[in-house]
Amino acid sequence: MSETVKLPAKREFDFAAYVSGAAFSADGETAAFALGSGLVKLVTIADNSTREVEAHNGASLSFAPHPDGVSFVSGGDDGRLVRIGVDGSLAEIGKAQGRWIDALATHKNGGIACGVGKEIWYWAPGGTEPKKLGPHPSTITALDFSPDGSRVAAAHYGGASIWQVRNPASAPRKMEWKGSHVAIKYAPNAKFLATTTQDNAIHVWRLANGQDMQMAGYRTKVKTLAWTADARFLLSDAADCFVCWDFSGKGPEGQPPVEYGFGDGAGMTGIVAHPDSGFVCGGFENGALRLGDMDSRRDLELRAPADIQKPIRAMAWSPDGWRIAAGAEDGYAVVFDLKNKS
Repeated sequence: MSETVKLPAKREFDFAAYVSGAAFSADGETAAFALGSGLVKLVTIADNSTREVEAHNGASLSFAPHPDGVSFVSGGDDGRLVRIGVDGSLAEIGKAQGRWIDALATHKNGGIACGVGKEIWYWAPGGTEPKKLGPHPSTITALDFSPDGSRVAAAHYGGASIWQVRNPASAPRKMEWKGSHVAIKYAPNAKFLATTTQDNAIHVWRLANGQDMQMAGYRTKVKTLAWTADARFLLSDAADCFVCWDFSGKGPEGQPPVEYGFGDGAGMTGIVAHPDSGFVCGGFENGALRLGDMDSRRDLELRAPADIQKPIRAMAWSPDGWRIAAGAEDGYAVVFDLKNKS
């Protein structure tokens, strides 16, 4: 007897511009999409209505939920870092004239950090003026807060720097490795810090003792990383399936990764992890979206590529883990509701 799989309900949109970011409000009832046109589109889940906010005079390059739970933060190529409320309100957080704001991180404790050239600009919870951390060896390419929000880590040429944001005058902890590092991600248990490099590889430091490890073999540059909620597996894009590095025991260096969810050979362009479970969602260069389950090693195609589909460039889980938002290069955007089936 064959199993019938009912696909999640979905809402689809055509925003007619490159989708560069996606996020949900804390209650999951508003999905937001940042666009290459500088607009931010807000989708109200209850009635499927949309509204737009002119966030930038140029493109939105970085996007994240605001710590207040009812707003979003967008950084643009006009040097502005702005707050967009679910009600469509707009307020400027900071401005770096002549700079691109393409590295951004927020933490639920209220902290906000963005990259401005070789510096981190950090706003403490409730603060209105940023503390400036740096300079670093090169322009900052990515940022991430530690799980407790006490530290912020920056990726740059030659490795990563970890700053104690409660004591910004102290020197950063330097995690050194040759080459340019382009993405960065703390493990949910705060035991590991992972980056990606221009050399089609992942580099990981064990934070307790600084031991580092390298996992290579990717066919292209790795741009996004995701840890499962239990911190056992580190996953990435840049392959044609879910590539899962097992961090239980002695760790994955020298060991083959777990691989599953092979599709039609298209490369993965982004990946996000469920906030509480072992589910992950991957977007692909042909527009496909696949939902993977680390426990069963099974996967489900949420969106199959049609005749003309562009690469998926932005994805996000709702905080309760029941919805997924995704957007593509051609302006296609979708919100899946996993609780409701089609």
